Amino acid sequence: MATASAVPKSLFLPNLHNPTTLSQVKLKSLQTPLRILSQESILSSNGVPTKRNFVENAQSREMGVNRIHSSRRVVVRSMGSDSSITSTGLSNKVFGALHLVVSLGLILAMDKLLKQAFVTAAIKFPSALFGMFCIFTVLMILDTIVPKAAAGLVNFFEPALLFIQRWLPLFYVPSLVVLPLAVKDIPAASGAKICFILVGGWLASLCVAGFTAISVRKMVKTEMIAAEPMSKPSPFSSLEVWTWSMIFLASFVGALYYPTALGTSARTCLPFLLSSTVLGYLVGSGLPSAIKKVFHPIICCAVSADLAAIAFGYLSKSGLDPVLGDYLTKAASNPGAGDILMGFLGSVIISFAFSMFKQRKLVKRHAAEIFTSVIISTLFSLYSTALIGRLIGLEPNLTVSILPRCITVALALSIVSLFEGVNSSLTAAVVVLTGLVGANFVQVVLDKLGFNDPIARGIATASSAHGLGTAALSAKEPEALPFCAIAYALTGIFGSLICSVPAVRQSLLAIVG
Repeated sequence: MATASAVPKSLFLPNLHNPTTLSQVKLKSLQTPLRILSQESILSSNGVPTKRNFVENAQSREMGVNRIHSSRRVVVRSMGSDSSITSTGLSNKVFGALHLVVSLGLILAMDKLLKQAFVTAAIKFPSALFGMFCIFTVLMILDTIVPKAAAGLVNFFEPALLFIQRWLPLFYVPSLVVLPLAVKDIPAASGAKICFILVGGWLASLCVAGFTAISVRKMVKTEMIAAEPMSKPSPFSSLEVWTWSMIFLASFVGALYYPTALGTSARTCLPFLLSSTVLGYLVGSGLPSAIKKVFHPIICCAVSADLAAIAFGYLSKSGLDPVLGDYLTKAASNPGAGDILMGFLGSVIISFAFSMFKQRKLVKRHAAEIFTSVIISTLFSLYSTALIGRLIGLEPNLTVSILPRCITVALALSIVSLFEGVNSSLTAAVVVLTGLVGANFVQVVLDKLGFNDPIARGIATASSAHGLGTAALSAKEPEALPFCAIAYALTGIFGSLICSVPAVRQSLLAIVG
């Protein structure tokens, strides 16, 4: 039996004196871990490689090669996964945009078709309100029969609802932008009386709604439960600001040099007036909280649009009034920027159906507090406005114009359309100004009055300052948002229903004189 020492070393050890062999060893040493190629790991104590060490050397070489191949596979896979993630993200964005267009388009189309049908049938009831009732009824029936179908329908329209929620204040702006035209023929004394009714009426309505809610809660003693979570729209980005800025500059210069490039002056001015309004909202939304308490984003919108109108009127030598007339033409065949924005007001009313459906459990549980407060505060707002207007000697047509001061713009305009000889521009302006007063002062007043219950705070805010007050309070007190949303919708709904009754309209006119 041969011993280890008798085995020729030339069978295992390379010839280190040969330059070719030496270069091969160096090359192999770069591809294999040093611990495997070192002499200690290859040779036994007497300088001869053992069978075990030689086998380990071969296995280690194979493992090293496998590691290289596996690392290459990982790199290739990660590169493939990155590209797949990018393509998936892009496809999701495209799908999301299409989803928004389809869902929002259906709501707008429904609003337009209902409006045309009601005009053709000479029905004075608000068409958007009828659409809201229809959707809410369908959702409730589906929820009873096929709950998944109701949830699927709500989820389908969720992008449209978030869009409306994100841009809601913009839909109120046109009435403030054209306020100089609305109040141009109103005497200063009448304007002061309207301001008195506006501020005093807001405070009185807030107190009535809040104290009613507290009193009813003490009687029914219903415990609070968690509300359904409310989705929040995405914040504004710097890209949106730059995009709208470029649109404004390009369209402003284009309209200045080619006043009728798009057929009419209203259509030509539409892009820069719309972009100036949107820019004002974006900038106003980004202001510090301390500034927004005094300078609400909706005021920033109106100021921005008016400054753009003043600049264009000065440079084009046309004056301010014609530009403001092009901003809100109230003509479907020749719309302005304000007409586009106010065209979404009907969709706001229709979206109430989804808000109410989401909070149906909350409405059912706190029905006594919510409905009692909304009914009493709405009746108080309508009849107290009519009475105070007569007591302080405000002109009857102006008093009727401001009757729905605590009801959201879309339904307030529908309500005053039931009366004759009203100033609808004044109606919209007073409603928005009431909301601004509430947005700026509602939290302080609620604290002073000792309204600590989220239900009372939410109902009192929405019943007196509708959407703008709701947005201001819910931004700081999310727990009050569901009650704000419910009262905000129900106040407008009940106000429209009650004013649709001829006997109620006649009684209001009798008080106004």
